Amino acid sequence: MNDRKSRRAKPRRRNGFIDILNGILTLFVLGMLVVCGIVLYGASQFYGDGPISKETVFRVESGNGLGLTGQRLEAEGLISNGMIFQIGGRVLDIKKPIKKGDFKIPAGASMADILRELTEGDPIRYAVTIPEGWTSWEVVQRLNADANLKGEISTLPAEGSVLPGSYDYVPGDDRKDVLGVMQKAMTDAVAEVWASRAPDLPIDTPEEMVVLASIVEKETGISTERPEVAAVFVNRLKQSMRLQSDPTIIYGITKGESKLGRGLKRSEIEQQTPFNTYQIDGLPPTPIANPGIDAIKAVAHPDSHDYLYFVAATANPSDGHIFATNYKDHRANVAKLRAIEREAAKNAEADVEAAKDAIEADQAGEAAPQ
Repeated sequence: MNDRKSRRAKPRRRNGFIDILNGILTLFVLGMLVVCGIVLYGASQFYGDGPISKETVFRVESGNGLGLTGQRLEAEGLISNGMIFQIGGRVLDIKKPIKKGDFKIPAGASMADILRELTEGDPIRYAVTIPEGWTSWEVVQRLNADANLKGEISTLPAEGSVLPGSYDYVPGDDRKDVLGVMQKAMTDAVAEVWASRAPDLPIDTPEEMVVLASIVEKETGISTERPEVAAVFVNRLKQSMRLQSDPTIIYGITKGESKLGRGLKRSEIEQQTPFNTYQIDGLPPTPIANPGIDAIKAVAHPDSHDYLYFVAATANPSDGHIFATNYKDHRANVAKLRAIEREAAKNAEADVEAAKDAIEADQAGEAAPQ
């Protein structure tokens, strides 16, 4: 009896395999809890409100991927952890690449919000605008002055090789690349217009079309008037008359690198230069500016009329021009313009004198005894 009790009192031997298995299961459960905690923490960081308190502009440089973008976002204080940003992007398996450019990041934006903005949003629009009739020197001055672009343009592009207009770019783009886009736009536009030009034009090449278009561009800033002005020059070329365009003389003097700022002198009109169309036959050797598409189309499709002369209607360029078919009528139109100019000068002088009188009267009143 005692022997049986003694045997029952002895402890059972533990199974070593079961102990190991229990340890592994415990570690697995603990590991899963840790992983779940890390995932939950990462998700809360990725989808939770971000640290920035006001809207901020963030720039993505060309070639920046998910990892480098995350590092830069963290360095600039827009997110709390660049690694979580990178891992979150890879877990979501974002198919669209991160765009380059400047992006507006709203206050409190989460990592998920920022990633969505950088892959699906539109960057801030930056553009450089070239007005119609600007010379290549002016184009280069504007490009070199734009602080958002890099590189330097040290050689002037060919006159007439840039199509005026507004061109988008991304900050950090090279100035030469932007200029290349402008020049390609001109090449494409000229080819298209030349292919559909009117028959029997007195110009033989697309280059000559651009030269004449540049003269038309500088003669009038009124879009609807350009086909009419173009037709005057076309008529003159057909009759072997000299173009006699003042802007060509001015370009010969300034080379497009400054404004003349005064009227032409008789000596300048009579001076022999390659660009003085009062002295040369036909077209000057190069364009005198970069014409817009309207001026180019006007030369390719000029109006049908018999005018050979035109002069400004008034001293205000927006009033356009008066046209004539013969020199006698043209001289009469010029006389009218001169009379208008004299009257305007007289009125301006009277206004100056009246202003002086008013000032003297005010000063006399202040000096009078009280």
